[in-house]
This record gives sequence, structure tokens and C-alpha cells, in this order.
Amino acid sequence: MANTNEELNQQELQNLEAEYNELMKQRLAKLDDLRAKGQDPFLITKYDRTHTSKQVKDNYEELEGKDVKVAGRLMTKRIHGKAGFADIHDRYGKLQLYVKIDDIGEEKLKAFKTLDIGDIIGVEGTVFKTKTGEISIHVKDYILLTKSLRPLPEKWHGLKDPDLRYRQRYVDLIMNQDVRDTFFKRTQIIRAIRKFLDDRDFIEVETPVLSPIASGAAARPFITHSNALDIDLYLRIATELYLKRLIVGGFEKVYEMGKNFRNEGIDIRHNPEFNMIEIYEAYADYNDMMELTENLVAFVCQEVLGTTKVNYQGTEIDFAPPWNRLTMKEAVKKYANVDFDEIKTDEEAREIAKKLNVLDELKKELKDCTKGDILVAVFETYAEKHLIQPTFILDYPVEVSPLTKKKPDDPMFTERFEAYVYGREIANAYSELNDPIDQKERFLQQLRERELGDDEAYMMDEDFINALEIGMPPTGGLGIGVDRLIMFLTDSYSIRDVILFPTMKPTK
Repeated sequence: MANTNEELNQQELQNLEAEYNELMKQRLAKLDDLRAKGQDPFLITKYDRTHTSKQVKDNYEELEGKDVKVAGRLMTKRIHGKAGFADIHDRYGKLQLYVKIDDIGEEKLKAFKTLDIGDIIGVEGTVFKTKTGEISIHVKDYILLTKSLRPLPEKWHGLKDPDLRYRQRYVDLIMNQDVRDTFFKRTQIIRAIRKFLDDRDFIEVETPVLSPIASGAAARPFITHSNALDIDLYLRIATELYLKRLIVGGFEKVYEMGKNFRNEGIDIRHNPEFNMIEIYEAYADYNDMMELTENLVAFVCQEVLGTTKVNYQGTEIDFAPPWNRLTMKEAVKKYANVDFDEIKTDEEAREIAKKLNVLDELKKELKDCTKGDILVAVFETYAEKHLIQPTFILDYPVEVSPLTKKKPDDPMFTERFEAYVYGREIANAYSELNDPIDQKERFLQQLRERELGDDEAYMMDEDFINALEIGMPPTGGLGIGVDRLIMFLTDSYSIRDVILFPTMKPTK
């Protein structure tokens, strides 16, 4: 039976392919016919439309009975006999057309009937309302601007296969209004982030994408080569160290929003190329960054959605400040029932790691792990998934925070937080380490971690040490994963749903 079904599926695919190829042949034949008549649409360089679909609908009372010129992609056509309706889509949505032989003539109507779904046309006509109240264009003339040679997916089923949607995003955007809405909203979110920061006197800057050192985050870099300099360069994994150089230079309040690149796995939360914003403020600490984070996100929600409450995958999340706050030790005690204040030695912590089975979360051999390494592993295994409402996890171990100031009252921990929503990290922030001697020692420790096999450990950056020796004021720094934030504000399941062209393995 299985073989029979497989044979049927294969036959169905072959039939669909044959049908598709026949439709393409028909469209190519139509193009050849147009060219033979001197009507090649691809020779048209411009169309002077006067209105978009939105402008026609928003200004109907003013435009009723007046002539306009609109343009868009033909998506439906219902022509019977001497008259009928069609729909064109532009950036803003759908606009109905009414065509009639008395207005455009027999020749034009005949040609209109031969237009294919997907063709792009320019239309001149009068604005009116149908008997059902739909704002429409009574067509006086039209012109074919672009001939669509490939058929679009059948309209009722649309384009549903996720892999094909991501590979052919241009078709996805044509067929799925909700996808277009997501990316329009993405633009609004990014604009709102900039507005929030610009209004608070932050300066937007640009730093190098190519660098001789990959640092500022624990991640594997992409490597390329400069022929002019004959050296290997890294695509940036973070903008942190360059932005802190600008703090040294006196900029005081800076941010950069742009692409980072990490040579890591791909899943619903990770894409090798992703959008990040990093923000630095002189004379501030991680408490100020917490306040900045929750207020920024709440502002963006209100600006774009009109509310701080969003529904994500069936769960209501409220981004209104103040967000929950827990230290990492408190979170582990709450969700793993382990009190790390009672664990005095690394060896005791290693026994806990075995007992709780968190060995897979460790980035090195258990014998090389410290109490701090194991605390993080227990947190990631037992606590993260419970952090549904926006929550700041404070005070990370010094071992995993090489760019962060130690807590004055407990030097085993640092003034660092990560923000979690729906069990996912969306932000990371520090009271930035500005002691060049301590920073160099931390870098050296990171080099030792690399020797032990952690290829995500930080590299030494001597020029950054030099900048710190010039003098950096006390500074708070913050990084927010823009794509992940957009996922929550658009109810998108996968990060690929909010990146126009996600990284994909080429098809054969």
C-alpha cells in the first residue's frame, strides 16, 4: 500500500509539473505575440500613477467621480461577456476594477481577458462605489506594464510550505497579506526603537563589520580574507568593543543597530545573520540599563501596537514596566531547588552537575568547570523555560562575564543581567568593566578557555586594552536581539518569519 501511495504521489507531481510547464509555454507565447505587435511590456520604463489603493480608499469622498491612475498586480479576474470585475494589489492592499466593453472597446476587452494572474498593469479610470459599497475604479484605459511568466500558487491554497516561502519570499509576500503585514510592522518597530533613543539624545553610529579580531560576545565567527591586506578578517559577532572605544572618545551616549554574524546552528531562534542593537551610556550602570530596556520595549509596543500586552503563541505577555527581577541564584533555588549559597567548593558544584544531569550544557570538561560555570548550566536547564513574563535575571558569575564589572560586595559575581521572555533571552547588559588591568586578566583567562576547547571564548584585543588605559568612565551597556523582539510583537513562531531572506542551504 505504501508503494502504491508513493507511486500516486509521484504521478501527481509529474502531472502538476507538466501542467505548470504548459502554463509557462502559454504565457511565453502571449509575450511573443505582444512583441510581434510592437507592445513589449518590458520596454516600458515608467508609469505615472496618481494614487495608491490606500489613497483612493482613504479619500473616496474627495475622489468620487474623478479620474485617477493606479497600478498593481492582477490577482483575480471575473469577466463574463461584455463586462466584469478584477482585483489588483499594490503595497497597501486590494483595489477592485470594473471593466466594460462600452468604455474600453472590444479590442481592449478581448486583450484584458487574455491577461494572466500575476501580470502588472496600469489603470486609468473613475472612482466609484459598487452596489455592494466597494470602492472601485471604472476602467477607461489600461496598459500591461510587466508580463508574469511564472504562474502564482493557486489562490485558495496559497503558498503554505515554509521552506518554499522562505526561499521564494517574493512569492510569499504576493500571496500572503499577513506576511506583508509582519514586515511592515518590522519597519515600524525599528523606527520606534530609533525614535525612543534619538529623543533621549543617543547618537547612532556605524562601526566595522570586518575586523581582525572577533570579540564582544561568546560565539564562533565567520572568517574571510582580505586580498589587499593579505590577512584573515572576521565578520563581527558584536559591536561592543568598538562602541566602548567611542565612549572613551567622549560620545557618552551611543547606539548601533545592524547585522551581526555568528557561525552557529540554525533553529527557530537563531539565524547566522541577525539584527542587533547595542546601546552604551557613560556614567550609568546595569540598573539604568534595566530601566532603559523595559521602558524602550514598552514604548515600542505602545507606539506600534497601541498596547503593552501582546498575544504570543496563545500566551498573553505584558511588557509594561516594571518587569520581574531575580538573581540567577534565586532563579535556580526557585526552579531547581538548589541553594548555591550553600555550595562552598567547585567540587561540590560538580557533584550537583552530575546529580542534575547538566553535563551537556557545559562547554568544557567537568573537571575544568567552576561553581559559576555549573550555576549557569543549572539555570539554563531548569529555570529558563519558566521565565514567560518579561524577567531580568541578575548577577551572572564572573567566569561567563569577561567584560563586566564585579559586584563590590561579592566579587564572584558581576553586575550583569539578561532579559527573558517566553523562556527566551532577548537582551544582555552590564555595568561595563573599565579597569584595563582586570580586563587584560579576563582576556587571558578567556584565552585559556579557548585552549581547553571553548571555541566561543573571547579573543585578546590589545587595542581595546589600550583604549581602556586612556580611560573609560563608568558605563552601562545593553544589547537587544531586534529579530527576537520583533517575533514577540508580531506573534511569529520562527525567527525566519521576521527575516525577509533567512539563511538557507541551496537546493540542488
